[in-house]
Amino acid sequence: MRILLVEDDPILGMAVRDQLVADGHSADWVTRLGEAAVALHAAAFELVLLDLMLPDGRGTDFLRRLRSAGDVTPVMVLTARDQISDRIAALDAGADDYLVKPFDLFELSARIRAVGRRYAGNPNPLVTLGDIEVDLAARSVRRAGRMVALTAREWSLFEAFVQRPHQLMSKPQLEERLYSFDAEVESNTIEVYIARLRKKLGTDVIETVRGMGYRLGTRGAGA
Repeated sequence: MRILLVEDDPILGMAVRDQLVADGHSADWVTRLGEAAVALHAAAFELVLLDLMLPDGRGTDFLRRLRSAGDVTPVMVLTARDQISDRIAALDAGADDYLVKPFDLFELSARIRAVGRRYAGNPNPLVTLGDIEVDLAARSVRRAGRMVALTAREWSLFEAFVQRPHQLMSKPQLEERLYSFDAEVESNTIEVYIARLRKKLGTDVIETVRGMGYRLGTRGAGA
């Protein structure tokens, strides 16, 4: 997933960003609400991790403005404010989840996966694509009953197709999912990862639509 982290604590921000990257996500980290607004305008994010108390304003006010503008990007609140009234206010403002600091980074990872599944329209973490079995929660893939080892980048790319089985995705869309703003992306990066996935999972697992992009192959799209 392409994730925007809005957190002004440098130690926590670095820890969360490193966890996101280790999980195979593309993470952009900002420390101000103004920077978050610019980032959301510049790129398509699949999740926002939002602190409630930022130097230039309150996260709940920012969230209300996002929802009022029609932005439906999933938002998970990360905050030290643990009162029930704070949780209610954030959820009523449009938050999709609420995690109180300090939190376990592995719980954060699990909640991110759960939010991703809900917004993909399939809360079931188990997906079957022909002879391929995908466990989105465990981040594992089996083909004909045998485990297939995927790198973090390969998994992130394959997950994008699995979560959107009928959607055609362009090369720039896939690059946005895999890389943050400051990352250097080689021109053939997506083609390389697509080729690796086809080698491991079958040549028909991802279909190329010439001049337009890629989508899950007909075997998977009809599953």
